[in-house]
Amino acid sequence: AAGSRREREERRRREGNGRGGRSSCRPHTIQGFEKPDETLRLALYEGSRRDLWPLFALADDAVSIRDYLDQGVVHVATTGGLVLGHSQVLPVEEAVYELRSLAVIPGRRRRGLGARLVARSASWVREQSGDRLVAASPSAALDLLGFYQRLGFRVFRVDRDAYGPAHERSDRALTNGIRVRDRVWLELEL
Repeated sequence: AAGSRREREERRRREGNGRGGRSSCRPHTIQGFEKPDETLRLALYEGSRRDLWPLFALADDAVSIRDYLDQGVVHVATTGGLVLGHSQVLPVEEAVYELRSLAVIPGRRRRGLGARLVARSASWVREQSGDRLVAASPSAALDLLGFYQRLGFRVFRVDRDAYGPAHERSDRALTNGIRVRDRVWLELEL
């Protein structure tokens, strides 16, 4: 029996499979330990919009979301199967589309992802022969107004007193220490 054991060890060494021999193993991936695909993908979302509710909730209140959730088209940014953000575009009138909802998960903000989603939405609008993309923001959301203007949007209208009790919103809502009252409309000419 000892002879056969030595023979097996010698054969393993010659073949490169035993202890002490040169290994001929090629790199491989162990099941369950694959390196996640970190490629960022921007694509039209085909699934149920309800699955994206947490993202929509980052951008708007539940009452408003219910009104527009299933309208228009939604683009999502994903990496490794995780949805990082979304943009929703709705037709408003001939050649004009509204960027109704835009959100990026908190841990991925301020990295250009929102700008890429807006660019993807603008590109989609151009493909539909649209010539303007509009977006609305509370006048108190200074960061958001700056974000849109850095992307080339320009203010074209202000709806005074668009928020408050008459519109199912609290008249005590504050953003940046400013009472939320007016809605600012911005446009991007395409």
